[in-house]
Amino acid sequence: MKILVTGGTGFTGSHLTRRLIKRGAHVVVIDNQKGLFYDGLNQMGAEIHLGSVSDRALVDQVMKGCEVVYHVAAMFRKVNLPKKIYWDVNVEGTRYLMEAALKYGVKKFVNCSTCGIHGHVRSEPATEDSPIAPEDYYQYTKYEGERVVKEYLGKGLKILTLRPTAIYGPGDPERFLMLFKRVNQGRFLMFGSGEAHYHPLYIDNLVDAFEAASASDRGNGEVYLIGDEKYHSLNELVLAIAQSLGVKLKIQHLPFWPLWTVALGCEILYKPLRIDPPIFRRRVDWFRQNRAFSIEKAKRELGYQPKVDLKEGLKRTGEWYREKGYL
Repeated sequence: MKILVTGGTGFTGSHLTRRLIKRGAHVVVIDNQKGLFYDGLNQMGAEIHLGSVSDRALVDQVMKGCEVVYHVAAMFRKVNLPKKIYWDVNVEGTRYLMEAALKYGVKKFVNCSTCGIHGHVRSEPATEDSPIAPEDYYQYTKYEGERVVKEYLGKGLKILTLRPTAIYGPGDPERFLMLFKRVNQGRFLMFGSGEAHYHPLYIDNLVDAFEAASASDRGNGEVYLIGDEKYHSLNELVLAIAQSLGVKLKIQHLPFWPLWTVALGCEILYKPLRIDPPIFRRRVDWFRQNRAFSIEKAKRELGYQPKVDLKEGLKRTGEWYREKGYL
């Protein structure tokens, strides 16, 4: 089977690509950069095309002969990135993929969105029907990408969308690495109470969900939140990381709003330079935003069952960071 994975050399996409190749699939990858895993995927036999999903001609070229599409690529959060780039990739890129998939008779299209489109969760746990309240332009364009998907329903293409929670695991050099580094020092500055909820998603669990979505006979635009079995308070999360590293951790609580004010000031100062500031509001909002979701719909309709819990996932992740010299 020939399968297209967009964003296939990135953290999430590379894990999915490796799984599919091991299952015997011919995997075509499109990504705008080589990333950390380009050489390894090449050696495994992935057919990699460097370019953007916003390139309509390239999308048409790589789609030919594909039976399944996993659309993982996205323009992720950058503070000073022009809005047009987000729109071109996350919205128009999705449109080009849908057009080509319909043209070439793709059997299943799995679209990857984000739980972030629900914004700050006020009534926990959030479900797929909870209010849509994106808090930045990245989240807004991801939801607009979901709306593009709806335009292609009823045209003969089976489509569904996954909204992952906070993805982590071996191979992630960014998202959880900052947390691991701070915890590894034995002292963690927690701005605010630390009782905001956070919903992790171990990478292997997400790949399981991708496969379950592809295998399902559903495809009428259904949407599924995908996360680990449980969500945790920030205090619980950093203590679990400390346990995985064998570190005795002291959590020091500080007021949140002074940090937020500093972040705003940094954004203003760095904006003329067109580079990301060292601290910004979206990053510090991690300390106050609730991210708690129900995965019952995915369990019920897709047969999704997260197999790796937080303790094991953090253990594997910490071992990878140490093996690669990040810690």
